[in-house]
Amino acid sequence: MPLKDIFFTTLILCGTAAAAQADTLVIQAVDQTASIARPDRGQSMASVESQFGKPESISPTVGQPPITRWVYPGFTVYFEDQTVIRAVANREPKAP
Repeated sequence: MPLKDIFFTTLILCGTAAAAQADTLVIQAVDQTASIARPDRGQSMASVESQFGKPESISPTVGQPPITRWVYPGFTVYFEDQTVIRAVANREPKAP
C-alpha cells in the first residue's frame, strides 16, 4: 500500500474516532411567552391602547413606511403607520 494511501486512511479513521467521541448538548426550548396576551396583527393603535392601556414608552417614528414601537411591561408592539405589524414578548433581563 503506498504511503499516501496509508496517510489518508489514518487521517479518515482519526477524524471518525474524534467525531464519535464528541459530546452532545441538548437544549430544550420552551415557549414561556405563549400565555402572555399581546395585540394581534392588524389591530389599530387606538384598539391596542384601549385594550392594553398606555405604553411605558413610545419610540419616535422612523423610516418609510413609518414604523413606531410601543413598549409595555411584558411585550413590545411594532406599528406600520397606525396598524400592528408585530407584537413580541420582551426578554427577561439576565441575572448578574
